[in-house]
Amino acid sequence: MLTTLAASVAAMPAIAQECPVGPPPHHKGPPVFMDYDQVELDAAYDQTYYEPLIGQIVQRLASNSDAVRARIGNPQRAAYGPTPVEALDIYRTHRAKAPIFVFIHGGNWMAGAAKDFGYAAEMFVDAGAHFVALDFIAIKEAGGDLGVMAAQVRRAVAWVYKNAETFGGDPDRIYIGGHSSGGHLCGVALVTDWQKEFGVPGNIVKGGLCMSGMFEMAPVRLSWRRTYVSFTDAMADAMSSQRHISRLGAPVVVSYGTFETPEFQRQSRDFAAAVKAAGKPVRLIEAPNYAHVEMVESLGNPYGANGRAALEMMGLGGGVRAS
Repeated sequence: MLTTLAASVAAMPAIAQECPVGPPPHHKGPPVFMDYDQVELDAAYDQTYYEPLIGQIVQRLASNSDAVRARIGNPQRAAYGPTPVEALDIYRTHRAKAPIFVFIHGGNWMAGAAKDFGYAAEMFVDAGAHFVALDFIAIKEAGGDLGVMAAQVRRAVAWVYKNAETFGGDPDRIYIGGHSSGGHLCGVALVTDWQKEFGVPGNIVKGGLCMSGMFEMAPVRLSWRRTYVSFTDAMADAMSSQRHISRLGAPVVVSYGTFETPEFQRQSRDFAAAVKAAGKPVRLIEAPNYAHVEMVESLGNPYGANGRAALEMMGLGGGVRAS
């Protein structure tokens, strides 16, 4: 056994060379943002350069979601808006008037579906909370307009508030969370004027979990993402939650992993620092040895970085309780 272990350790550098992490080899070009050249900035907003096995993990999330549904049953599907994509999955707990966690998936704003994030539902249901996963338009179908996506997410959250009691939820205990591009949309939702836009109380969201997100669009606009997001000055301003912290009305938890791209780490630190500087409640979680998609996978683990944070935010402790 010891001989085998020693051989495995000796082989690790060779394996690492086969899975390079970071921007591709290139001649250093002129700075585009901070000290990044264009190749480096593009890589800093593309997880595939920092998480070589990202495709396998995404597949595991989907298969784990199928397994969860086999154990706890299919969710209740409901429409929150007029178009087919505006629908959500409600995984119900058995506790009466239970708190609600609304999840906003990531996928570069281009991909993702609520059904592939059902893996996290079991933890919430067992802890006595409803888990609601949103579907919403992809950026290409939205004509490159992030505002269309954000409007649907906001409409979904407002729908959950107005309809919480129909599925046994407590409208006064709604929490939202999102990862990656969903973390961006979560941040945007947290600075929504709910009363002005939807005629509901301004404090319908009681807490937010922004996982590995983007909160300032200036550097994103300079990266490869500009090839499919039709950025304008107005959109960049409206979609930068860090510029609108004055409208933030709920405590925020911001999390990221130490194996994520340097920009996703910096964005999270800077957003948390800005919220703190504004005198508003915020908690920053740096998860050691987590890569990007591993961070969202941890949402389904009561002892993982984001699972524990979500349960604690909702007042359900750091472990699973009976539903």
